[in-house]
Amino acid sequence: MSTRERAAELDAQDPLAHLRERHHLPEGLVYLDGNSLGAMPRTAPARLQHTVAHEWGERLIRSWNESGWYTAPARAAAALAPLLGADADEVVVADSTSVNLAKLLHTALTLRPGRGVIVMERGSFPTDLYVARGVLALRGGGELRLVDGPQDLLGVLDDDVALVSVTEVDFRTGFRWDVGAVTASAHAAGALALVDLCHSTGALDVDVHAWDVDLAVGCGYKFLHGGPGAPAHCYVARRHHAGLPSPTPAWFGHAEPFAMSTGFTPAPGVQRLAGGTPPVLSLTGLLCGLESLEGATPAQLQAKATALTGFFLELLDAHCPELEIATPRDPARRGAHVSVRHPRAYALVQALIARDVVGDFRDPDIARFGLAPTTTRFVDLVTAVEQVRAVLDGGEDTQERFAARTAVT
Repeated sequence: MSTRERAAELDAQDPLAHLRERHHLPEGLVYLDGNSLGAMPRTAPARLQHTVAHEWGERLIRSWNESGWYTAPARAAAALAPLLGADADEVVVADSTSVNLAKLLHTALTLRPGRGVIVMERGSFPTDLYVARGVLALRGGGELRLVDGPQDLLGVLDDDVALVSVTEVDFRTGFRWDVGAVTASAHAAGALALVDLCHSTGALDVDVHAWDVDLAVGCGYKFLHGGPGAPAHCYVARRHHAGLPSPTPAWFGHAEPFAMSTGFTPAPGVQRLAGGTPPVLSLTGLLCGLESLEGATPAQLQAKATALTGFFLELLDAHCPELEIATPRDPARRGAHVSVRHPRAYALVQALIARDVVGDFRDPDIARFGLAPTTTRFVDLVTAVEQVRAVLDGGEDTQERFAARTAVT
């Protein structure tokens, strides 16, 4: 059996193969960037057109009631909760990941009075670090304590730590933290635990209840297929709902938004973390994305992601041995993308895009390939590695036309 025949057989046996048909992908394109922007659900164009032309264009303000605009955030939260291992009333869909992270950092520091230290990874997505420093500055002080990995965590936990915040899957290498172990260590030190799920939800077996995490944030435009700039979400364990602070009190987080009272009465539980008026068009796209995952369990998504990444690593080892694998070999310690290091990684990615194999680049030398279990096929990976080999053999990664940086990499 050839490699391509083997891949075709794996695709034929894939219990999630039908999910690909729920998404639009251009013919002939091998799309390996679902960890940056998920493929568009086939239902999205018609749904958005109806929302724009009829609900907004014809029904106007009446659509807040008639078309369910007002309830859209709650419906999105209910659809998202099973993918998080959460209950619907522990999830709120609103704002961006950065804004939600700021809310939850404020929340954690308030819930742990007398403690002013936030522990994060040194290699966190940069925005997470920016937000943490900004929150501490706004609160008048505190400390951001950085670790290089799980091996450093116990050495920095003391009575001053309010929160340990990690990103389950590293955005560069795909390294996956053991969130349950992190949470146990944080709780043993009297601190709270927060997990950033941007590279996890919709691709991995996320289970915030089993992990016992206190707080979580995530985005909607990657593996959830919600569209560019889709609303993000945050999770707060029910045990923290009583007296949950409202660091950004806004009218959709009010117990009675249309009472128009001058005083802020927070809505029950996590709903008080909702912000201002929901972005209805973006929410419409996110609801389409969440519907496109219906019927797939987190365990199934992870099984597919693990099989895809394992197969891709096998192909790269066999056909592109000069590339340094940056992603962990241990399936339990890797997410749903595979990263390789190459001195001309940016040009390599651009040359592949010119050959209709789309990945992306991360400084300084990472070529990254996101393998969305909803849309990526095993045969796509065979084609991708064939094209990587062709680029390297042809020296296309040395060509000046592929070296010029664009604004978005």
